[in-house]
Amino acid sequence: MSDHIKTPWHLWVTGGLYLLWSAMGALDYTMTQMRNEAYMSQFTPDQLKYFYGFPVWMVAGWAIGVWGGVIGSVLLLLRHRLAVPVFWLALIGTGVGALHMFILSETSFTDIAGPFEFVFSLVILVLSGLIVWYAHRMQVRGVLGSSSHHRSTE
Repeated sequence: MSDHIKTPWHLWVTGGLYLLWSAMGALDYTMTQMRNEAYMSQFTPDQLKYFYGFPVWMVAGWAIGVWGGVIGSVLLLLRHRLAVPVFWLALIGTGVGALHMFILSETSFTDIAGPFEFVFSLVILVLSGLIVWYAHRMQVRGVLGSSSHHRSTE
């Protein structure tokens, strides 16, 4: 692998945008888990009951999904090879959450949250898959390595 692999401009855009996207998910996760009154006031009592009734395994998957997205984005921006497995873990965590919401929950997610939130949740799952693919492509191209101190950013 060359020590002077040029970092493509789209890595900065993709990594930065995905970091912002993941940070929004992490904020939502944190506010929900802390039951922040100001934040949670936007939801109906039925929605709150649904969110607060998530099983522990679903909450763990959600945490892995959002925090894996944040950490993976930082690793991608640092051009570190660990971005790929961290994004894979985040995708698995997101999949665990989707499994609960769309298949295993006794309450219909669409009935509770509405069709927009259903589509939005599918978008989250698709974007999680796309960032795994993107990070893998950057690793195959040699852009991601074990450390970023020797990589050219020109």
